[in-house]
Amino acid sequence: MAVVSGGTTLIDNGALDPAVPSGKLVLLSTQTASASATIDFTSGIDSTYDSYVFKFINCHPQNNSVSFQFNMSSDGGSNYNVTKTTTYFKTYHDEGDTASGLIYESSYDLAQSTSFQQLTENTGNGNDECFVGTMSLFNPSSTTFVKHFLFKSSEYQHQNYNLSTYVAGYGNTTSSVDAIQFKFSSGNIDSGTIKMYGVG
Repeated sequence: MAVVSGGTTLIDNGALDPAVPSGKLVLLSTQTASASATIDFTSGIDSTYDSYVFKFINCHPQNNSVSFQFNMSSDGGSNYNVTKTTTYFKTYHDEGDTASGLIYESSYDLAQSTSFQQLTENTGNGNDECFVGTMSLFNPSSTTFVKHFLFKSSEYQHQNYNLSTYVAGYGNTTSSVDAIQFKFSSGNIDSGTIKMYGVG
């Protein structure tokens, strides 16, 4: 037996100790944008899984220098207006190796707001520009607790930067969250794929 960082125990062949909880991703839905105003997931978010993972693959905006956003719904997608409190920070580095940094962006936070939450910023619409990322949503069907989420990304910003954003927060509702909408702040989602997984 061996113990690795965080106290996780491995058995002799390097595998996780059977007592350590683990899960697998179960693909539930795939949506591919084609000049789409929004991408909505209005089914499959229920009590079947304790958490859900969304993967964003080569999401490319119609308009230049726009942000990707999301909101949650507790009425099957009739309204995307769940109250949220969030935090947002980013790292960046330009192609010329002349600028880099780590910044907490308080202006992109929400405090008890029903607005859409910004996830990226200044994503470019050049032919080779896009962003990729992952978002986790935890226990959306709980009628006891708030609904936490975590998002991280890598994007090609329109000014020739790599930008990585980290966004976290919670939907401040004890109602079940059963739908999610994604969109850019302006213009369509020109292309890209979003996959939704349940964590089994």
